[in-house]
Amino acid sequence: MDQSTILEKVASIIERNLDFKKNEVTLETDFESDLGADSLDVMNIVIEIEGELDISLRDEDVSKINNVGDLVELIEKKFQ
Repeated sequence: MDQSTILEKVASIIERNLDFKKNEVTLETDFESDLGADSLDVMNIVIEIEGELDISLRDEDVSKINNVGDLVELIEKKFQ
């Protein structure tokens, strides 16, 4: 799965969960400062992504996510 496909899926989930337009989501979008997301919001997004993509992300890796690019990179690694 390529980066743009992953970004599109992540952006769609962000739009559903945080009322933020998916076309405004970039790799540099910060969860806390740009999206106003707290750790629970990020976990809900991760859980939804795991379900949609049938993957499992380690909690210790998820705790290091600061922006959308971090999450996309983590997902990319699961498909390599």
